[in-house]
Amino acid sequence: MTEEKVLSFDGEELQKYEPNRYPFLFIDRVTECVPGKYAKGYKNLSNNEWFFPKHYPGHPIMPAAVQTEALSQMITIAFTTMDEIDDINVEGANWKAKFIKEIRPGDRLDIVAEVISYRRGIGKGAAKGYVDGDLACEVEVTLVIPSILNKYRPKKVEKNAER
Repeated sequence: MTEEKVLSFDGEELQKYEPNRYPFLFIDRVTECVPGKYAKGYKNLSNNEWFFPKHYPGHPIMPAAVQTEALSQMITIAFTTMDEIDDINVEGANWKAKFIKEIRPGDRLDIVAEVISYRRGIGKGAAKGYVDGDLACEVEVTLVIPSILNKYRPKKVEKNAER
């Protein structure tokens, strides 16, 4: 029986596994990650977030698109920490999301992401976001890692110019 590798990181090390940077990096810390299985972490939300002043004045809440992105970034980390993946550039498709509770300045968004399936550069993952232990949002997404997917594309056969 092999022992699972459990990771935890933030800052510079986080950037090895997630391609987004400020102001589009929506994870502060990964507290626990078993590559290819799951990742857990959080985002602390302050009044200084770039989206709060306009969404909405007098009643700031985290936009749904940003919630979806934060959860998707944690799913990405569950994939990109796998040993066989050496490219952190991923593309997302087939989003399914639910938004249950407002997320406001001062909240900490705890994120739990899991890998549902992975094969040949295509993966499916799900994540849930919690505020004070209550479910606030959830997302399911299909991720594609182009550099791996390209290895499995059929090769083009060049036609012979002379017959």
